[in-house]
Amino acid sequence: MDFDLIVIGAGPGGYVCAIRAAQLGMKVCCIDSRATLGGTCLNVGCIPSKALLESSHLYHQTQTDLAEHGIICADVTLDLPTMMRRKEKVVSKLVKGIDYLMGSNKITVKHGQASFADNTQTIKLDNGQQLSGKNIVIATGSEPLAIDVAPFDGQQIVSSTEALSFSEVPAKLAVIGGGVIGLEMASVWKRLGSEVFVIEARDRLLAELDDDFSRTCTDIFHDQGLQFYLGQTVTATTRKDQQVQLTLNDQRLTVDKVLVAVGRRANSDNLGLDRIGVQRQANGMIVVNQQLQTTADHVYAIGDVVPGAMLAHKAEEEGVAVAEHLAGGIGHVNYQAIPSIIYTFPEIATVGLTTKQAKQQGVEVKTGKFPFTANGRALASGYHKGLIKIIADRRNDQLLGAQLVGPQVSEIIAELVLAIEYQASTEDLARTVHAHTTLAEAIKEAALACDGRAIHS
Repeated sequence: MDFDLIVIGAGPGGYVCAIRAAQLGMKVCCIDSRATLGGTCLNVGCIPSKALLESSHLYHQTQTDLAEHGIICADVTLDLPTMMRRKEKVVSKLVKGIDYLMGSNKITVKHGQASFADNTQTIKLDNGQQLSGKNIVIATGSEPLAIDVAPFDGQQIVSSTEALSFSEVPAKLAVIGGGVIGLEMASVWKRLGSEVFVIEARDRLLAELDDDFSRTCTDIFHDQGLQFYLGQTVTATTRKDQQVQLTLNDQRLTVDKVLVAVGRRANSDNLGLDRIGVQRQANGMIVVNQQLQTTADHVYAIGDVVPGAMLAHKAEEEGVAVAEHLAGGIGHVNYQAIPSIIYTFPEIATVGLTTKQAKQQGVEVKTGKFPFTANGRALASGYHKGLIKIIADRRNDQLLGAQLVGPQVSEIIAELVLAIEYQASTEDLARTVHAHTTLAEAIKEAALACDGRAIHS
């Protein structure tokens, strides 16, 4: 065998799996179809979108928020090319960091399209080279999901990839899909000057979360100027005079650009999986067991190509779990303790069960809420919209889940993730001393509110 482990895909799941396996003494090869490592996340996903979200937020702040602090910024202008160059610099620096980690861990890196040859332990590249490995991990990620009525053309009807690199701010932008990617990209271009229309087939945003929490988020985004078409689907698109006319259920909308953000599809085609007996679902997801092993010997799969949330950190944990399992350890991922973040402003962060999910499992729940309007740090910072909602088991007080919308909740949710990991109770949270003045104090208050004893509301 050439290698102990071959990892196909160098995104967060793949490169982390490769590094952990190398740390455990394996001889590892990592293959990626891109010329640069890091997968979708580093190249055209998580990192460039966060760079634009940060830059656009600062631009918006100078126009709308700083005067309240006594900071007057006259004649603020947008230099979009510079903003885009900064985004690319951030991406380049992190990609080079992955290159360094691969080298320092003595991982062999190959670039090219990989597929299984004629058995489960032989990989061929599109340049004709063949490699063999004792075990193979598929970590090929996902790609934007297309829809028939609005096919991508890369110019006017685009995916999130192109929406990260517009050369100018579109006067009118339609976003089909009110999920994570849709809301983040809608926020970026609204802040930079676009009139943005978000079209969502469901009758509310974030329909997978609790109704009250979803309504709060929708109200906040509406106040920011995002225009929503809820319970609407696009039935046709027509291109005319550098614009796109969208036909919805009961109306028409004409815009300059259309972002299709209805989800992503597993990248499991062109790998030769049928040839080696790897079973897939109709949506392209690879079927795996609890050890993330596929239906073929010596072949594992992680990240966006297996069922579950399409999150970089979920892929990373699965990569570590597989590497440790192959090294004879006990790899494990607690899927109830994986947070999900939407990096709008304010941010949205969730973890664990919703109220509906808990009730479906037969759990009698209790909830506690605390608004950021009653939090001193939020008021002092100048932004205090949002709330924290905690969901717990009424019988034993165990924390089951949480939903947060507010400033910096992507950071403070870590406390709640840890609490779920350690099966903490709301009493544990309530008795934990939180520094004053911090946003995290709202967690303590929400925990107290589960038993009707919040102090500041």
